[in-house]
Amino acid sequence: MDILVIEDNHQLQKYLLEYLQAYGFAPHILSDYDKLVEAIQEVAPKLILLDINLPQFDGFYYLRLIRKQCNIPVIILSARSDEADQIRGIEGGAYDYITKPFSAGVLIAKINGLLARETTGEENLRVGEVLLSQSAMTLSHGKKTVELSKNEYKMLALLLMRAGQYVSREDMLEALWDDVTFVDDNTLTVNISRVKKRLGEIGLGQAIATKRGVGYAFVSNN
Repeated sequence: MDILVIEDNHQLQKYLLEYLQAYGFAPHILSDYDKLVEAIQEVAPKLILLDINLPQFDGFYYLRLIRKQCNIPVIILSARSDEADQIRGIEGGAYDYITKPFSAGVLIAKINGLLARETTGEENLRVGEVLLSQSAMTLSHGKKTVELSKNEYKMLALLLMRAGQYVSREDMLEALWDDVTFVDDNTLTVNISRVKKRLGEIGLGQAIATKRGVGYAFVSNN
């Protein structure tokens, strides 16, 4: 899937290109900010990654310009972490606001989740016969369904988005809690145990693989 990257930091451009390509995306760097509309028409991206601190005009200007032209999902990547900027971005039409520095794993997970919702038109994730519903906060497998807490849902969403791949404890902590500085590592272990219990209730007790020093992966083929 094509992704348009609007970012003027060359080092970060390279970083994003490498990771996006590694995960099967086709990233395009916007080189001429005066030709944003033309670039959108030419690339026809499924998603736009937008920096805020840009030359000439800031990202909020370009966000307004994008929204006048189309409804392509936009994820803001910015070093500006003030709550006011985040609110401004979301209210301006961005789907998400990720502060720098960020984890590439979390960014890829958010992109996959967003594109999955755009494709289905629903707040659902499906891997084989496993269905995760955000609106109902449930996990289903076959005829069995179990209700989830908010954290259980977030953890399963991240694992399902990256099914078959290991998600590091750091990425999982960052996805669950904005500030992980004072989060006890045991808290994640407890939450993982609860997720495994929910999976066991629908017949998927062995669906999460654990690799010491690496993380967790959803590996069920059902």
